[in-house]
Amino acid sequence: MAGYEQTIIVGNVGRDPEMRYTQSGAAVTGFSVAVTTRWTDRQSNEQREKTNWYSISCWGRLAEVANQYVRKGTQIMVIGTVTARAWTDQGGEPRASLDLRADNFQLLGRRGDNAGDDRSGSYDTEYNAPPPQNIDDIPF
Repeated sequence: MAGYEQTIIVGNVGRDPEMRYTQSGAAVTGFSVAVTTRWTDRQSNEQREKTNWYSISCWGRLAEVANQYVRKGTQIMVIGTVTARAWTDQGGEPRASLDLRADNFQLLGRRGDNAGDDRSGSYDTEYNAPPPQNIDDIPF
């Protein structure tokens, strides 16, 4: 039986991307995304919130586009596959992280913006460049 997994998150970029190349020449870019969930506690009627941090990795052309357009504070939607990782820190404390390998992302705007900025757009690994901003740039 075949399986399929896809995770979609929407949150704010926590740090500017860092791009590097593997020994084989593949581009990889990493950055973090904070996803905050807010709710009202039924018993106390108090506002509550919980933030989960994801470590995002983009590969190939998507890594190059992420390095060029993604910035700290920008709201972003990332689609990919998530892996939970556990380890022990230097102080002997158990730690865990959520690592998401991106297949696609969509820039949604700056923190506090309701509308996207001029960098918003969707970038998929199937495409070699971001979509044209001017309709006259479309080659057909």
